[in-house]
Amino acid sequence: MSVMKDCIPIFTVLADENRHLILKLLLDNGKMNVNQLTDNLHLSRPAVSHHLKIMLSANAVSVEQIGKERFYRLAMRDEMEKMGELVDLMKKYCPSHLD
Repeated sequence: MSVMKDCIPIFTVLADENRHLILKLLLDNGKMNVNQLTDNLHLSRPAVSHHLKIMLSANAVSVEQIGKERFYRLAMRDEMEKMGELVDLMKKYCPSHLD
């Protein structure tokens, strides 16, 4: 079940409500920097940076350097494909009484 193991980082991202809020902001606004995210959340700048680090390592967001600023945007296409594979495997191997 390497697919399940591959999904663990994105599940970690999705397990936290603050990261949900960051994902929603990026979905609504496209790219944003840490200051913009912090201004829209009830979190400190270090807390936002911590969440973004986790999200970057899980490939949930990407970062682009523009001048002195780093802008973050959603980048979950590959991770969604992995989760789709996991769902397909679960459908294939789970007992039919779960339908």
